[in-house]
Amino acid sequence: MGNLSSPSTPAAQRLVAATSPAAGTRSPAAKPGRDWLALALLMFPVLLVAVDNTALTFALPAIATALAPTGVQLLWIVDAYPLVLAGLLIAMGSLGDRIGRRRLLLIGSTGFAAVSAATAFAPSAEWLIAGRAALGLFGAMLMPSTLSLIRNIFPDPNRRRLAIAMWAAGFSGGAALGPIFGGWLVEHYWWGAILLVSVPIMLPILLLGRALIPESRDPRPGAVDGASIALSLLTMVPLVYGIKALATEGFGPLPAAAISLGLLMGYMFVRRQKRLPSPLLDISLFGNRIFSTAITANVLALFSFNGFILFLAQHLQLLEGRRPTEAGIAMIPALIATVAAGLLVVPLVRKIRPGFVVAGGLSLSATGYFMVAFGDHSGGPALLLGALLVLALGVGAAETISNDLILGAVPPEKSGAAAAISETGYEIGSLLGTAVLGSILTASYQRNLVLPEGIAAAGPGGGWHGITHARETLAGAMELAHSLPAPLADALTSAARVAFESGVHVTAFIGLVLMAGAAAFVAVVLRGVPKAT
Repeated sequence: MGNLSSPSTPAAQRLVAATSPAAGTRSPAAKPGRDWLALALLMFPVLLVAVDNTALTFALPAIATALAPTGVQLLWIVDAYPLVLAGLLIAMGSLGDRIGRRRLLLIGSTGFAAVSAATAFAPSAEWLIAGRAALGLFGAMLMPSTLSLIRNIFPDPNRRRLAIAMWAAGFSGGAALGPIFGGWLVEHYWWGAILLVSVPIMLPILLLGRALIPESRDPRPGAVDGASIALSLLTMVPLVYGIKALATEGFGPLPAAAISLGLLMGYMFVRRQKRLPSPLLDISLFGNRIFSTAITANVLALFSFNGFILFLAQHLQLLEGRRPTEAGIAMIPALIATVAAGLLVVPLVRKIRPGFVVAGGLSLSATGYFMVAFGDHSGGPALLLGALLVLALGVGAAETISNDLILGAVPPEKSGAAAAISETGYEIGSLLGTAVLGSILTASYQRNLVLPEGIAAAGPGGGWHGITHARETLAGAMELAHSLPAPLADALTSAARVAFESGVHVTAFIGLVLMAGAAAFVAVVLRGVPKAT
């Protein structure tokens, strides 16, 4: 592609334009002050989707009691939403470019509120599963629309970085508050309140969105290709399902078949996009090294964060005995750190090249993993929570600037497709962090667990069924320990802790190597991106 710092290349020309004072010229739709009001409205769907991603987990016991779903149905109550969401992100991002991003956002907001209200009173598990799938459809309209609208509402790159930092803060804040908020609602009301609360949250954007948010679209849209939409869905749904199955069940025929099908459909999708005059996804975007490297950084930042949360949540709840809500509250300082880092790096890129800022964020993630890999976890959760704080600072910095690079590296008319790719990267990074690091952690736990002698004969809880679960997961070991006499319970708890912590050390070391390598890669590839002006 040539030297990215040379204005002779298309990518560099866009960067020079994006960082020049002329880029701050406002369109008539983006009047001073109204852009921030528009951003405030866009934060409502961002918060809602982020909260919805995590809050329902705390309602599962109440749902199981009220609707009596089977084990498979309970799994689909959780999975229907993210599967449909991930499968349609690319299609909806491109659709917003064609029909108008504000229009798609308002359609998605209306549908999300209506389906949430109907699903809150679901009389059966089947109804709830269908409602969750429909929420995935409308949720896929919301997230790419919000990010692509920010690209067009804030043409000035410095103001856009601040807006993206706030957008990322809303998303991170919603994800962290989801468990706390969901737990409180279920405790004081009923499980449907988690869904019903979507209605008042969506009212501001439905009432004021048309007046305050300027419309934007691709001025030369092509026809919508139904086959491409189907192929994108057939790519993402099996791929996401396979990764989730890999995380929960380990490697087997089902995850392998699902991932293979997704990759095959993805290959067919890419081939079709290259042949179409107006593709659903402009594959040439990935030929821009700034765009593709920023996407990679985005995926890896979320990979590191979600992989870390996986073993921290188990440590806090199973080894420290904290309730889920208490575990969520313990992570609030890390949430604040993520928000603060995202805001602080906005002026920083005027003094330091953006690529080095992203690389620095990934280096902080590596530092957090270093603290875990070589630290002593026996003194309580302080070390792990401190490491999470360091990692959160890195994720907040890397996510904000990488998202800005993603949007700034493409023409404004392609911002919907770029935002959809960024959101898809978010989903894939989150799933890979859980699946890859979770699988390594589980395998190390199973390999290192040494069960105390005498458990098999120690009453009804110590039968082969309980022992099998104890050998598979830390949760199974803790459940078995509660049914054993004190000496055996203490011995099993100690053995499970040792095995789990050994797995955490191995997993953290792998995370350290991966994040350090990613930081070096980003620093080298993005070194030519100029500082902001």
